[in-house]
Amino acid sequence: MIAGTARLAVACAAGVLAFGLAACGGSASTAGAPAPATTGSGTGPTAPAGKVSANTASEDEIAAALERAGVSNPERWAEEVVEYRPYPADDPNLTTLRENLAKYNPGQETTDRIVSALAP
Repeated sequence: MIAGTARLAVACAAGVLAFGLAACGGSASTAGAPAPATTGSGTGPTAPAGKVSANTASEDEIAAALERAGVSNPERWAEEVVEYRPYPADDPNLTTLRENLAKYNPGQETTDRIVSALAP
C-alpha cells in the first residue's frame, strides 16, 4: 500500500513538472514581443524597466506606455505630458506632472497609472 502511494505521489509530481515546463514554453522566440529600445528612444538608460521618460520620449512612445499601464484615452494624456515638459530629473514622483494633470480632474487612479508608466 505504501509503495502504491509513493508511486502515485511520484506520478503526480512528474505530471505537475511536465505541465509547468509546457506552460513555460521552453522557446526563446520573441515573436509578437515589442522590439528592444534603440538609442535615442524615450526608454534610455535612466528610465526604469517598462517606463519611458516623460522628458525625452516621443508622444507616441508615451501613449504606448500609458496604454500598457491601462490608462484610458492614452493619446490625450500623452499630449498633456508632452505639453508640460520639462520635468525635474530629481523628482521620481513627477510632482510637477501630477499638479498639471490635476487641472483636468483625471481622478487619482488615472493619475497614478499615468505616473506609473513614466520616469522623469
